[in-house]
Amino acid sequence: MVCHVKLSKPGGVAAEVLTARFARHVLSGRWLTLFACLLILSASGATYAFGIYSRALRASLGYDQRAVATLAFFKDLGSNVGVPAGLLNEVAPPWAVLAVGAAMNLAGYLMVYLSLAGRVARPPVWLMCAYVCAGAHSQAFAGTAALVTCVRNFPASRGAVLGLLKGYVGLSSAILAQLHLALYGGGSDATSLVLLIAWLPAAVSVAFLGTVRVVSPQRRRPGQQQSAASRRAGGGDVFFCLLYISIALAAYILVMIVVQRQASFSRAAYAASAAGLLLLLFLPLAVVLEESLRATPTMVTVVEKTAAQLPMAEVPATPASTVDPLPPPPSSCGLTSFLRNAFTPLAHGEDYSIPQALVSVDMVILFVATACGAGGTLTAIDNMGQIGQSLGYPPRSVDAAVSLISVWNYAGRVAAGYGSEALLSRHRIPRPLALTVVLLFSCAGHLLIALGVPRALYAASVLTGLCFGAQWPLLYAVISELFGLRRYPTLYNLGAVASPVGAYLLNVRVAGRLYDAEAARQHGGALPVGGGDKTCVGVECFRRSFLIITAATAAGALVSLVLVWRTREFYRGDIYD
Repeated sequence: MVCHVKLSKPGGVAAEVLTARFARHVLSGRWLTLFACLLILSASGATYAFGIYSRALRASLGYDQRAVATLAFFKDLGSNVGVPAGLLNEVAPPWAVLAVGAAMNLAGYLMVYLSLAGRVARPPVWLMCAYVCAGAHSQAFAGTAALVTCVRNFPASRGAVLGLLKGYVGLSSAILAQLHLALYGGGSDATSLVLLIAWLPAAVSVAFLGTVRVVSPQRRRPGQQQSAASRRAGGGDVFFCLLYISIALAAYILVMIVVQRQASFSRAAYAASAAGLLLLLFLPLAVVLEESLRATPTMVTVVEKTAAQLPMAEVPATPASTVDPLPPPPSSCGLTSFLRNAFTPLAHGEDYSIPQALVSVDMVILFVATACGAGGTLTAIDNMGQIGQSLGYPPRSVDAAVSLISVWNYAGRVAAGYGSEALLSRHRIPRPLALTVVLLFSCAGHLLIALGVPRALYAASVLTGLCFGAQWPLLYAVISELFGLRRYPTLYNLGAVASPVGAYLLNVRVAGRLYDAEAARQHGGALPVGGGDKTCVGVECFRRSFLIITAATAAGALVSLVLVWRTREFYRGDIYD
């Protein structure tokens, strides 16, 4: 398949493109909405940069490792629990969801910056947790507005849309790190990075408030020509083209990180590298113009409705006066009937109710496996700064390793999504088996950290990023396949809750406590009451904690094998039949 971007239409391309009619068509089209969502999500993943500025929290505010781990937990809690964003999206248009997210991002991270810069009094840990949680929660609002809107705009290409958008989220922290170097210089500290995180995502969201909207394509008249890209999976070739652009973006970031570590960059060199990054970020705009030029303006209608008024699947346009009212909800049953229905198991692939899914053995297995797997990899990501510092790596190398996690996070999401789909369709290999393999590879990354293998920080960051990214498309795909799509939005969020639960247990209760205990032992006494920074140096700082995390992840892999066994017959058949 050849990806090409060219503006070609009979009758004069330049004259067509430069008309006000064409400009209005582009601005009101769904492809520009997709481009806007790509940019919004490429700046929304500040939570993955926590490993860079967490060292500044210890140094500037005197927090101990347990406090930093608690902050990481609230960061994960804010970014993963998206119920408020989902409820708002049910009753308000996407621009309102984006606006709330932008306000939360600016308020939360700006207070973190002011605290680090000494502009306000040193906040207690509980207040800093509120700041971090509010800033991280903005990611849920941005993600909800972007993902739901694009799924509704491209109902026949949900898989490609979700994979592409999630991939840009995975790259976002590396994008922010590169822009930080260009704007503030290579010698700047993490405090300026927090300032960038505070204003840039909010500015991008505000800039596209009027662009992110639900756009419903009308039914074509008989005989009306349809573009080849649109005929194939609702724009399949276009999404592959956008995927190739995102791969080029990830490769460019990877090369820049490696080169910047090997050579000393001037301010102008950082600016030049950022210019190349921005070029790749805006390159999908050429695809937008191409698709807009192919379509006729009469094919698209902007629908100003809230998400609750729109179906998930594309339906024929029907006059409002002929739309049948929704049937009334069934009358409530007694408690006995409710419990009987909740505990009545359904076949795999049928539409489960929320209570049926909650008490399902399969959901419990997925929750435990995700808590162990995502909780362990999140602990490694959140502590990568402290891990590198304790092992004696220079700050530039640690920052590069953290930025690389973002690149590998993207690669893991893309590889797991496309790879598991290919294995399932061609060889009937159960998707839960891919989740088991990912968890086993996670164990290898944790062992590299636990054993303190020399010069293995980059290898650990590669495995951690790949495995963390790969778990999410697998988890969400398995949930949709086993429990149906009727209650998928709620069950989707239920699966995400396992991540902060696992992170709290493994990061706060295990890694944070053991780090502080080792730091106190090295400094000849207990840590001061109320906090205080005592840096731990050496392999012992994280050895015991990551051995425990390795064991927990291995246990999660074994639990996931039970799901492989339970679903083996289901995946041998046609799961979408």
